Amino acid sequence: MLRIIDRYLLRELALSFLGVTAVLLLISIGETVIAVLNQVARGRVPADLLVAMIGLRSIDSLNVLLPLAVFLGVLLAYGRMYRDSEMAVLGASGLGIGGLMRPLLLLFVPIAAIAALVAFWIAPAAVRFSQHLVDEANRSLLIAGLEPGRFVSLPGREGIIYVGDMSPEGSKFTRMFVESEQLEADGTSRINIITARSGELYRDTSGGDRFLALKDGFRVEGRPGKDDFRLLRFERNDIRLADNDAVDNSEAVKRAAPTSELLESVEPLQRAELHWRLAPAISVLVLALVALPLSRTNPRQPRYASLILAVLAYIVYANFLALGRVWMVHGKMPLSAGLWWIYVPAILIALGLIRSNQRLRQRKKARA
Repeated sequence: MLRIIDRYLLRELALSFLGVTAVLLLISIGETVIAVLNQVARGRVPADLLVAMIGLRSIDSLNVLLPLAVFLGVLLAYGRMYRDSEMAVLGASGLGIGGLMRPLLLLFVPIAAIAALVAFWIAPAAVRFSQHLVDEANRSLLIAGLEPGRFVSLPGREGIIYVGDMSPEGSKFTRMFVESEQLEADGTSRINIITARSGELYRDTSGGDRFLALKDGFRVEGRPGKDDFRLLRFERNDIRLADNDAVDNSEAVKRAAPTSELLESVEPLQRAELHWRLAPAISVLVLALVALPLSRTNPRQPRYASLILAVLAYIVYANFLALGRVWMVHGKMPLSAGLWWIYVPAILIALGLIRSNQRLRQRKKARA
């Protein structure tokens, strides 16, 4: 059975956590909308996948959002109670540090479990599914920005392309014309004109770049004003579609890899990713403990004085996590150490601050 004070503290912490989570989620969704709309404008993502991509990417952002929401939630909830002198009243009633930590554990241990579930299974599955949707959509020339019967810019702004007719699924075409220009070392431009009777769109074996396979056509190349033009006839000619929004394949594969594969791998990149997925769950508990002493404020202090210091502490903590991940990938940090060299000092600092606050409280009682 929970005590009345436990229920009160739980309610304050839960309301503060949910409010911060909602605000951070709105900010994250806004950034995701801008990124996805940019990809839609560049022909990387079809417009009808806009909502699905926003939802899937928002799930992936929970790995960063949940620990930060816990940290700010504790700061705001307990900080308000300190400013309103509620903590002074509770302390005079016999509520010690254990009474303040009890609601933290009751609320944030389940949240840490949810963070682990998201980081190890749900977020990677969301990344894999979003990549699958984009890969399937990019098999269509319509997504590549080509429309039958119109002259349009090549993806990557490398030239002009025209398609006479196209299959309903957008993978095959007939009567294609392509014109592109290339700047030479001497400052002159070299033009390439390609025509083809038919062709199709395909992806390479690694699943990354897209190519146009042109069949039964001609190619003319040369420099305007010069007499070095060449005319070639080909049976098949493949043209790569440039992609300005291409992401690092190793990064994409790492984020989408199932946790079971990471457990079986001995590669530094995969082992570092495994430690990185463990970070959100542990950070929820570590940051909740760190926020407990940092939330202590004097009613006479400025309202957000301690909050600014706490946010700076979080930035240092998050940067050390990112630095530790990079060090593990490049072999500068043993994989067995993981990120515990960051968690343990953070916990010790939090315990030291809690003990210091308790001593200060005891001295004030002795003087009284």
